[in-house]
Amino acid sequence: QVQLVESGGGLVQAGGSLRLSCVASGRTFETYVRGWFRQAPGKEREFVAAIRAYDNTWYADSMKGRFTISRDDAKNTVYLQMGGLIPEDTAVYYCAAGRYINAQSPNLYDYWGQGTQVTVSS
Repeated sequence: QVQLVESGGGLVQAGGSLRLSCVASGRTFETYVRGWFRQAPGKEREFVAAIRAYDNTWYADSMKGRFTISRDDAKNTVYLQMGGLIPEDTAVYYCAAGRYINAQSPNLYDYWGQGTQVTVSS
């Protein structure tokens, strides 16, 4: 059974940083795109960042320069380093895995984690 499990969420003050992790089990995802999405209350799920390889990453415009995605395929893990957090970053953050480079639509991702809450206080 394939599982993606996120961790690292929590409460942080504005301007602070968090590092999210997502460990996959049940299969390897070396050839898959690994991505992060987020969903705030009352809003649609929003693309954050994705990575195919260390030199093939893409970000939502509002995250560029503040967030960094990386992966460690030996650990079947993807990370999201978040800095310069603002209250508008408050959301449940989900990791996902899919097969399409440059994909930003949730519909193009096949596997999902349960999410981890990130709350940024002002």
